[in-house]
Amino acid sequence: MDFALSVSGRAKREPVACDSLCTRPLVKEYGMDRSQKADAVAQLNAVFNEVGVVVVTRNLGMTVDQSTELRTKMREAGASYKVAKNRLAKLALKDTDYVGIDEYLTGPTALAWSQDPVAAAKAAVDFAKSNDKLEIVGGSMGTQVLDEAGVKALASMPSLDELRGTLVGLINAPATKIARVVNEPAGKLARVFGAFGAKEAA
Repeated sequence: MDFALSVSGRAKREPVACDSLCTRPLVKEYGMDRSQKADAVAQLNAVFNEVGVVVVTRNLGMTVDQSTELRTKMREAGASYKVAKNRLAKLALKDTDYVGIDEYLTGPTALAWSQDPVAAAKAAVDFAKSNDKLEIVGGSMGTQVLDEAGVKALASMPSLDELRGTLVGLINAPATKIARVVNEPAGKLARVFGAFGAKEAA
């Protein structure tokens, strides 16, 4: 580290290098030490191994109030929203169904996720409709990687809660059979939607 002498003769530390926006010093990758980075990766990896959908968004200049509003809407929908360092998120993706979203993790991104394979997409897309500071980048439902259009298409589908209500109201079938249908893992849902998309494209 370079030093310069002050008028008093004491060594004075020169300003440290700052990031591209020159808004804060670069210290141990945004202030995180090795153990904090490891914890962050482990927590995200656990998320990627449990959720039904992950949506990648980009912050184009949202205010603190707007970010708070988005998080509130996510919670109300049963989803979560978190700004994650791209490098750490990429490490957390390894050996999970969501490794395919690696290519989307560039720039000022944030992740939305939910157990319900529709909830996070619906909340993110609905918010983006009225706020041009949030961009939908892409996402993944299990192993099925989605581009922006795919996330928006997913958001237009009924949530599991809505689907349950519809099935209960319209299908005259034993409750155990309905439960099996609506509780299928996200991976199987992804295969179904993928097959449907391939059929439509044929």
